Amino acid sequence: MIIDSLVSRARASIAKRRHYNRLVAEIDSFSSRDLADMRADRSEMLYQVHKQIYG
Repeated sequence: MIIDSLVSRARASIAKRRHYNRLVAEIDSFSSRDLADMRADRSEMLYQVHKQIYG
């Protein structure tokens, strides 16, 4: 029971980290021009992604 719980939490944590890394890579791939066209701020986007995934 305890081991199953630990494995389950570890898998969930790994899945969150992978999702976060994918989103960060996507945000980092935007050029400054792309961000200006979207009227977006890279640091704000990264903050919101972190907040969305990790709470």
